[in-house]
Amino acid sequence: MNLEMFATWALVGLLTGWLAGIVMKDGGHGRIWDVVLGLLGSSAASGIWALGVSPDEGRFATVVVAFVGAAIVIVAQRKVWYAHA
Repeated sequence: MNLEMFATWALVGLLTGWLAGIVMKDGGHGRIWDVVLGLLGSSAASGIWALGVSPDEGRFATVVVAFVGAAIVIVAQRKVWYAHA
């Protein structure tokens, strides 16, 4: 892992959480928590993915994995830990 990969994970996670707060209005705990969940999901998925993949896979692959991880965590929160915001 290098600094560029970490910055990509963080940026994608923050953007995904922010967009989820705008798009998925029902069931959230607010934009701050959406951003935090996006960041956690992005980091977790990218960290797991990076264990078996070299950093030479490319920035696009890193972005896709980070986005999918963030989206999974946010959707799971909406389904499991539903809140009326």
